[in-house]
Amino acid sequence: MRLRLDLGYDGSGFHGWASQPGLRTVQEVIEEALGRVLALPGPPWPPLTVAGRTDAGVHARGQVAHVDVPADAWSQSAAVAVRRLARLLPDDIRIWSADLAAAGFDARFSALWRRYSYRVCDDPAAADPLRRRDTLWYGRRLDLDQMNEAACACLGEHDFAAFCRRREGATTVRTLIRLDWAQAEPGVLAAVVVADAFCHNMVRALTGALLSVGDGTRPAAWLGEVLAARSRDPAVRVAPAHPLCLEEVGYPPAADLAARAASTRRMRELPGAG
Repeated sequence: MRLRLDLGYDGSGFHGWASQPGLRTVQEVIEEALGRVLALPGPPWPPLTVAGRTDAGVHARGQVAHVDVPADAWSQSAAVAVRRLARLLPDDIRIWSADLAAAGFDARFSALWRRYSYRVCDDPAAADPLRRRDTLWYGRRLDLDQMNEAACACLGEHDFAAFCRRREGATTVRTLIRLDWAQAEPGVLAAVVVADAFCHNMVRALTGALLSVGDGTRPAAWLGEVLAARSRDPAVRVAPAHPLCLEEVGYPPAADLAARAASTRRMRELPGAG
């Protein structure tokens, strides 16, 4: 049977989501805790599939994962499982809910969109020491209007190869639904980034490019020019990981989960590409 997990974590003490030999990762810690709660044979424990594989230092407030376990392993209520997981998990991870997944659910491929946030403080006098693990302290003042003007060029379906680390056999075509900045509090700007999916380093590369626009290093039109080139530009700086947080993952109604997963698995290309 398939279980759905909704969870959050402080990424500061992890080498990212994905299991890596000899390193502390979110996936490894959760798989072990879940295996013990469900009395599963292991290690190795049944592997988790996640909606968004976060990098080292990236946080999550609305991460979603699924895992397939033997049918006889789920003999307790969801509430009991969550309480038992809370006792086993370290303080930097929490499972908000754990229950049987709807038919056709796939945490990764059924997702319609992912929403990330990114926090930047551009006023040294306003920097909050208590938020230093989730906020970038930026040394120059940022122009909010210029950043939002530049961001408009990236909205919609594009090949984001200029902002992604390429992987063999993987597409870099994505649909960016939202990318904008707002004043979160005095001296702090926050970005909201929503797309159907993200390729590796995409959010942080877009953020780094927008920071270059905001501090006046680059004009607003530059972002669109980089995007159109479809090749990684060394002038695009990948922003630090620690201010990035996966806030939410959106899914279709239960009846549409399987169809969405099948659609997402198809390789995407832009018209005329090839």
